Amino acid sequence: MKFLCLPGAYGSAKNFRVQLGPLADELERRGLATFTYSQGAHEVEPPVGWEDYFGARPLYRFLDTRHGDNFANLRRLRHMPHSINAEDAIRLFQGYGEGDDWHQQVWREALGDVSKTIDENPDVDAVIGYSEGAMLGASLVVEEAMRAQQTGRPRRIKFAIFISGSPPLKFEGENRVVAQLVDEAGIVIDIPTFHIFGCDDAFLGGAVALYNVSEPTKSAMFDHGLGHIVPRDAENVRMLGDILQDLIPRVEEQNRRDEGAVGAQERRAAG
Repeated sequence: MKFLCLPGAYGSAKNFRVQLGPLADELERRGLATFTYSQGAHEVEPPVGWEDYFGARPLYRFLDTRHGDNFANLRRLRHMPHSINAEDAIRLFQGYGEGDDWHQQVWREALGDVSKTIDENPDVDAVIGYSEGAMLGASLVVEEAMRAQQTGRPRRIKFAIFISGSPPLKFEGENRVVAQLVDEAGIVIDIPTFHIFGCDDAFLGGAVALYNVSEPTKSAMFDHGLGHIVPRDAENVRMLGDILQDLIPRVEEQNRRDEGAVGAQERRAAG
């Protein structure tokens, strides 16, 4: 399986290769996966007070934030009461951004950039995303499903690993982009998924909301017990390797069956 790796906000392909390195090396050692790394198109400076947090520069985002940003609002999620459920937390967060008129154009461009990267890498059939990259990857899965239904274009992404992610986004009205939440949209991600997060993550609600919109019979989760990070310690990497040692071959086998069924159907239609 070949993964396209999407880093978080204020990341880069180079830095994400380091962050993901222990897990990627473990999966490659087991013969389960290979990886290609991407990054956003927009070079950015880290937020004030976070200059040393995100690693070596240059840093990038998938989202063009020259016309506005919600980083300050995002930090408010850290202070929400633990009693509020994931969907209500996301709705409350979205309320802070009402009135902004730049989101739809920015989101179309970000999805288009990642879709282009996938087109340029024909062997990619899976995605692994962290934070902003996970939100983008989740949205891409939904976009591919919609496009396949409308145009018949085959879907490329057959498996997704989301690390500290957030639910996929959709357009609303003329300007807004909002999260797809299970109590509003139902299940919107139908491919097999693996959700990695930590119970000490200040943004845990986003990861839970993403898990909730994923098909429950095809999804699994893993709590590494830490914060908003890509787990790199030996014990977590070993356990993740063991889980994916089971998951990835099962996904690949199901993909072969599905492709065989489609081929047989096409032959019957032609004959």
